[in-house]
Amino acid sequence: MTIRRGEEWGETAPLGTDGVIVEHDHAARKVVEASRGLGERPPHLGFVGGDLWRALGAPTGGNERLRGPLAHTAPCDLGIVRLDGVERAFVAHCIIRHSWWWGRVIAVMNVEWCGAWRIAPKAHPNDGLLDIVDGSLSTGQRWLARRRLATGDHLPHPGIRSFRTNNYDIELSRPTSVWLDGERVGAAQYIEVALEADALTVVV
Repeated sequence: MTIRRGEEWGETAPLGTDGVIVEHDHAARKVVEASRGLGERPPHLGFVGGDLWRALGAPTGGNERLRGPLAHTAPCDLGIVRLDGVERAFVAHCIIRHSWWWGRVIAVMNVEWCGAWRIAPKAHPNDGLLDIVDGSLSTGQRWLARRRLATGDHLPHPGIRSFRTNNYDIELSRPTSVWLDGERVGAAQYIEVALEADALTVVV
């Protein structure tokens, strides 16, 4: 069930013996895509690093915590992206860009963070929505925005479109590189993104 403001999220419960421990977001994505390729629901995922782990509080303790009494289990949404018709998935974010320093940059966020940058301050991985941050700034404006990304104070900005949705279609003028959970997976010109609510169970 999608979380609502003020509600408790998840429960205290350890990762089961059939769960998979992942150290970063793109490792989780590969587990998810492999399961979906077999027509199966992904296994429970125990996170010890990455941007989704950070969104879940970035608890310390590593693998031992995941199997112990302090582990927290919660449902999470999953991002689905079709790149020129080819379906892929992401657990934290989808970034579409030629460069951070020129051209259009589109961030499709399931969590607040992309590395050290708080790109989508309102994002939550179980609110039933993706946060879209879409802009093309001058070089000077990019430097100013970059200084504010660590705190999320780059928004609002007149040159950046920011909104929340559960699906979004993007048609670009030419094929553009796509990063899913921090890993470049190729390039596409027509991109469809959607959200599957409660598609994952994660443990931290």
